[in-house]
Amino acid sequence: MQNLVSLNLSAQDLADADTAIATLRRVFAPMIALQPSQRRDLYKMGDKSEVFCRQTLSVLAANPQIIPPSLNLAEAQADLAALDLLRPRLQQLEQLVERADDTALALGSDIITVALEGYGLLKVSGKNEALKTARKDLSARFAKPSRAAEPAPVA
Repeated sequence: MQNLVSLNLSAQDLADADTAIATLRRVFAPMIALQPSQRRDLYKMGDKSEVFCRQTLSVLAANPQIIPPSLNLAEAQADLAALDLLRPRLQQLEQLVERADDTALALGSDIITVALEGYGLLKVSGKNEALKTARKDLSARFAKPSRAAEPAPVA
């Protein structure tokens, strides 16, 4: 029998997690949420282009005489500094979310494994009337949907 994980979160654990999440929501409130179309349309700074960006900002900072007033170098430098501060925290959050997702998947798998085994027992030994209705209700999960009638070909 499968039992990938046993998880017993205390009331204090849950309260601590809720407090931490509330703190993160407050701290992350200034962060934005992009629409899918906005994500698609934005320039993306990948690993290779990041090196280019850092070098370009450095050269521009060393040569302020060539920078027109319309180019906001100070804002780009502040964005880069904020990105450098955000990334390690983002990596930690991603690791925590991945662990939570894996744990939720394992818990669900443990549950369905027992439920399927139990259902099999009900099918075999639950022939009496008291379990007949319960067995019928549970079997709906395995019912195959009926196929819709094929439309007649248009002449």
